Amino acid sequence: MKKKIVVLTGAGISAESGIQTFRASDGLWENHLIEDVATPEAFARNPILVHQFYNERRKAVLAAKPNAAHIGLVELEAHFDLQIITQNVDDLHERAGSKNVLHLHGELLKARTTHPVKPLYINCLEDLKVTDKGTDGYPLRPHIVWFGEPVPLIEKATQLTAQADMFIVIGTSLNVYPAAGLIQQIAFNIPLVVIDTKIPAIGTYPNLHLYEEVASLGVKKLVNELLKGKEKFFKNLNYK
Repeated sequence: MKKKIVVLTGAGISAESGIQTFRASDGLWENHLIEDVATPEAFARNPILVHQFYNERRKAVLAAKPNAAHIGLVELEAHFDLQIITQNVDDLHERAGSKNVLHLHGELLKARTTHPVKPLYINCLEDLKVTDKGTDGYPLRPHIVWFGEPVPLIEKATQLTAQADMFIVIGTSLNVYPAAGLIQQIAFNIPLVVIDTKIPAIGTYPNLHLYEEVASLGVKKLVNELLKGKEKFFKNLNYK
């Protein structure tokens, strides 16, 4: 049976594809205050601005291409039972060829209606307008989990993480919850791999492997080491 690898990815894996990180050090996202474009209150207050903002982000995603880090994870999928949990709202993992991707924070290339109980979901490759509605008659909004909203898929992500034989963290500061709390759900002795230009504070783990690199280089090194010498990672887990 293949070992199960669960990968948590953040903005750092898409940065090399030209996708801007969600929040800069000054608290802005593409020169906008988070409070103006990424909260339910912002959408209620100024839906035109919010739609304009995500329309531009959507165009940027459609123009971007998967990079070597995305492709490297696809290579791992050929040898392991690989599950990606991403905080990113782009579709670069899917376009690279990854088959098992769970989007914690929504998907930019989808929209959903504002129905309070049973929203409808649609694919969305074009600009959204405030006049656009779903077949249920409710206005459409970006399929993004905004600040102040629950994260519907966190329970599923937690279950997947608890089943991991290896957990890989790529390109995330581990500062945004509840996603950051997933690392606390792994079995303590499994291989924990962290790839980032700045390694986040994660505490002490007995089977910890750090790659202080951009995602493309870190993933390449990890893939090479995993495929050539799995025992380095799984030596205490009776790997076969």
